[in-house]
Amino acid sequence: MVAEAVENQCENERLSQQLNRLSGREKWVLEMRFGMPDGDRKTQRDVAKLLGISRSYVSRIEKKAISKLGNHLSAEDH
Repeated sequence: MVAEAVENQCENERLSQQLNRLSGREKWVLEMRFGMPDGDRKTQRDVAKLLGISRSYVSRIEKKAISKLGNHLSAEDH
């Protein structure tokens, strides 16, 4: 239990550091979409309304940000 909690905390810190490498808009979109940190997840449509952009543009921002995170995390592992 304690080891799992420590591991989760380390992973959360690692993710937070990687999120800071994204642009402000990319970070904000991912935080809203995945409910960070409060668990309140928003749909792409909700995020689009909040930003005043199309849902498809939110989708593109989200995909680009996730790709960047994946690249940073895999490079960090090597």
